[in-house]
Amino acid sequence: MIDSKGYRPNVGIILCNDEGRVFWAKRKGANSWQFPQGGIDGDEDPETAMYRELWEETGLRAEHVQLLGRTRYWLRYKLPDRYIRKNSTPLCIGQKQIWFILRLNTDESMVRFDCGHKQEFDSWKWVEYWYPLKDVVYFKRRVYRKAMDELGALLIANDVGVNAESYLSGRLEAG
Repeated sequence: MIDSKGYRPNVGIILCNDEGRVFWAKRKGANSWQFPQGGIDGDEDPETAMYRELWEETGLRAEHVQLLGRTRYWLRYKLPDRYIRKNSTPLCIGQKQIWFILRLNTDESMVRFDCGHKQEFDSWKWVEYWYPLKDVVYFKRRVYRKAMDELGALLIANDVGVNAESYLSGRLEAG
């Protein structure tokens, strides 16, 4: 499903642990890392899509996480020209995303990569909250920053192992 402006509706997931570190996953067969994300099916609302994508990409269910919040608005990024499939109809020029922040409330050994129809990731690690801004592919960086800026304060508000001073200093270092 592509909207009238050429953007594919999508959800992004920032999964954190009790120390405020975030789940950073390596795409299968590539040296590219990202947060879990995926498309919204035609009959789904963003939250339903988020829980489906969480299961497909990480093997985690709703009972394994606590939903801390979501972005208020769609965040968009355009694909670089070389990634746009010019012969497809309708033409997809990028993604528009609702981002969610979740807290893991089960053992991390529950993470699995074999639950979806196509395995997206082959490895993962916990990283400092702002680390992804330095590591994500360049065309997603602005959306990551917006999502992380909006949702990061919820870690402090929900007492997720992050104090305000370290959160803000990490934000400044990330640029």
